[in-house]
Amino acid sequence: MNAVSRTDGGKPGRVALSPLEDTSTFADRAYTALKEVIVSLNIYNQDHEVRLDERQLASDLGVSRTPVREAMAQLEREGFVRSVPRRGVYVVKKKKRDVIELITAWAALESMAARLITQNAEPDEIAPLRAMFTKFEDGTLHAKLDEYSEVNIEFHQTIIRMSKNQVLIDLAENLFTHMRMIRRKTIGEQDRANRSIHDHLNIIEALEARDTARAETLVREHALGLARHVEKYADYLE
Repeated sequence: MNAVSRTDGGKPGRVALSPLEDTSTFADRAYTALKEVIVSLNIYNQDHEVRLDERQLASDLGVSRTPVREAMAQLEREGFVRSVPRRGVYVVKKKKRDVIELITAWAALESMAARLITQNAEPDEIAPLRAMFTKFEDGTLHAKLDEYSEVNIEFHQTIIRMSKNQVLIDLAENLFTHMRMIRRKTIGEQDRANRSIHDHLNIIEALEARDTARAETLVREHALGLARHVEKYADYLE
């Protein structure tokens, strides 16, 4: 029960409220649900445009159309959907140049995160990075590709979190959601998975050795390698 009656020094009682356990609005919840669905769509594996039906989404979520509309507006500001007059709202599939710019920005953020890790992280904080790759013996991909894709994504998210720089973490959050979708598409192309494992192990070694310059360079070049791959092979983004 959230409300209780209190009296103070003989004054009339006042209503005091206990803190709400969930302070999110319907718009917040709709935003979170819609963003999760968009990320899971593997939009870069689809040839057709994906249209979002506001009325159907509201019905599915069990809310009115107003919070869905507010959530859509936020997602449009973040570059996940676009509103087309008299046609509706569509999930954005970014063009090649847009994707390369996203990756370039990510390279700058993640390389700075690597620098901060070499300077500030405790040894037991770096150890979990190596543990992620124990199932991929000698840099060879033995597990299913989709399983490695998730490990790959978690590796890069962990690098950012380990920076312990909240501004950097906040800047990277939305950017990485876009990156997640393109990484999932490209990881199976041109033997990138095996090369990715090799790169990651080299990055971990540099972090463990506290070799700041090498760690920063390896992380940046790993990301820019993805940009070069997209430039050369991702004709499906045109």
